[in-house]
Amino acid sequence: MDENKRKIVRVEIDSKACISCGTCTVLAPKAFEIDDQGHSIVKDSWKELSDEEIIKAAKACPSEAIMLFDEEGKRMEL
Repeated sequence: MDENKRKIVRVEIDSKACISCGTCTVLAPKAFEIDDQGHSIVKDSWKELSDEEIIKAAKACPSEAIMLFDEEGKRMEL
């Protein structure tokens, strides 16, 4: 397996779980932003960041609202 191959292929936010703290937008502003409702959303530019940067933001989410998925469509354990 290629070590440089991206493992994360999809990023989602559970809007019901999101508490709008903004941690993800601070840690990964290219990947996340706050919408008009005050919840975080995933930006298309998330793919510009490394898996490590996305995982760091997901792990920092206090409500575990950020969900990462692999190429098989399985939710990744953090």
